[in-house]
Amino acid sequence: MKNGLLSCLIWVFATVALFAQENTAEYVKEHYDKSEKYITMRDGKRLFTAIYTPKDKSKKYPILLNRTPYTVAPYGENEYKTSLGNFPEMMKLGYIFVYQDVRGKWMSEGEFEDIRPTKTKENGHQIDESTDTWDTIDWIVKNIKGNNGKVGMYGISYPGFYATASLIGSHPALKAVSPQAPVTDWFIGDDFHHGGALFLTDAFRFMYVFDATRPKPITNKEGPKGFELPSKDLYKFFLDNPTLSGLKKTYLSHTVKFWDNLAKHSTLDTFWTNRTITQHLNSVKPAVMVVGGLYDAEDTYGAFETYRQIEKKNKKNNNILVMGPWYHGGWVRSEGDSFGDIRFGEKTSLTYQQKFEKPFFEYHLKGIGTFEPDEANIYFTGSNQWQHFSQWPPKDVLKDELFLSANGKLSKTLEQGEEFIEYSSDPNKPVPSQEGVIVNRTREYMIADQRFAANRPDVIVFETDVLAEDLTMAGPVIADLWVSMTGTDADFVVKVIDVYPDTSTATSPIEKDVVMPNYQMLVRGEILRGKFRNSFTNPEPFIPNQATQVKVNLPDVAHTFKKGHKIMVQIQHSWFPLVDRNPNQFMDIFQATKEDFIKNTHRLYFVKDKASKIIFDKL
Repeated sequence: MKNGLLSCLIWVFATVALFAQENTAEYVKEHYDKSEKYITMRDGKRLFTAIYTPKDKSKKYPILLNRTPYTVAPYGENEYKTSLGNFPEMMKLGYIFVYQDVRGKWMSEGEFEDIRPTKTKENGHQIDESTDTWDTIDWIVKNIKGNNGKVGMYGISYPGFYATASLIGSHPALKAVSPQAPVTDWFIGDDFHHGGALFLTDAFRFMYVFDATRPKPITNKEGPKGFELPSKDLYKFFLDNPTLSGLKKTYLSHTVKFWDNLAKHSTLDTFWTNRTITQHLNSVKPAVMVVGGLYDAEDTYGAFETYRQIEKKNKKNNNILVMGPWYHGGWVRSEGDSFGDIRFGEKTSLTYQQKFEKPFFEYHLKGIGTFEPDEANIYFTGSNQWQHFSQWPPKDVLKDELFLSANGKLSKTLEQGEEFIEYSSDPNKPVPSQEGVIVNRTREYMIADQRFAANRPDVIVFETDVLAEDLTMAGPVIADLWVSMTGTDADFVVKVIDVYPDTSTATSPIEKDVVMPNYQMLVRGEILRGKFRNSFTNPEPFIPNQATQVKVNLPDVAHTFKKGHKIMVQIQHSWFPLVDRNPNQFMDIFQATKEDFIKNTHRLYFVKDKASKIIFDKL
């Protein structure tokens, strides 16, 4: 019966979505004219640009520009997008929508370069993404009839990077920019590296298609095909192909550039620092609204870091932050009333669209209405409510800490007991990053029940007593660990978890199918490759069996652990196949052979001068 009802619901939702798409597609054709142009950059390269202009010529319109490496398709002046803007309502408000294939992608000329370095006097580059944006804006405000001289930019993920780039030496017509889940730092915390560790599944599957060579401009119909697993099990696939060099040789011979760069630049060298766009965000003039998801599997770090650096470098800039309980792009790709097994009780994405993105562009590009939001607008899960602050992290937070102990307790005071616990990890039997057969890296892993991992002997678990009152974390979390090991390197995965009470709190039909009592909801997880504990530029081996301090920095948290719940911390040394395996030896992992992956015996310490603990900001 349940399966039949679920199938029926899926059919209904799919039908409604298809009907809505058909309606918006008809709206675009009825209300917009489309043209396609090549816009010449300062170095002579031409970038393919699709322009949608309202048919109503009775007034002037601002321009919304989206620059993307993911194609402006469909191509052809009689071929129209099914919707314009970030969400359907935007196309009904009166804008000129401009989409551009970035340099070297799809129908644009030139050579593509991943997160292209920003032009500086030192590197001598003639162009970068900020100059391409400047040249594009200069052309469109001068050549598109009926525009009001004001331009806004937005973009999610990689297009968010291009939105950020527009802020560097911005064109005077650019008035409002919204980098959303922006790609920011591919070594420290976004997409393909976290804490210096390679996010294997994402890097492999994305670059298999994205970095394929393009000998000439092509349309989306001519693009490369995605990777197909030889089996429906990513965990098995990557264990059967255990080395990074072997993956390249067997599967990536058609797309070697970025994978080769990963191998050549396995530390934070100038290749990566030249691509850290946030270091160039000085003298930002347009209004900025940084948007992100607290459960964004790709770019949680990017949103927080972009906001943080603009604030740091631009004391007077109009810069705000909006973070909700969303997956990657969930603020416009869903209604935001749930994620995974968790329900929020409101349509958080619709709140965002109506209270933030719509009035942001309406006010700054048209002068319509008012837009006076708080500096930081954050949705706190657990309590399921928006909170608003004058800065992020909030001014009124208190530093707090919870100590780990040998008896598995997580408590406010350091408990007396054993000096350490000892356990082993084996990279040939790595801890799964998700429960069950892993066909894809799901977005839901960011909030998933962790009971599947808690009983493994190589996952060490610490838990508070039942909370007597609510506890709200608001900001970054640091795991300050004292460790030793028999090897010379190891990864450290730290997970902060909300443990539900031993009674059911399920309210919705879908939630009632999930065993919610004792549910271990992942609030935040992060990894640090141990050799980078002191420097991402100069890695250091561990001295076997010597106690060493390791600090793992987790992205910001906005979560209330409710009265009656418990806080849990899990520590493990693999997160596979989400992250590549550490051989437990200090070496270049891109050169590792199958035989290099060895067991490691760990000690985690709990005594006064070596007290392992979690440090966090508390409201």
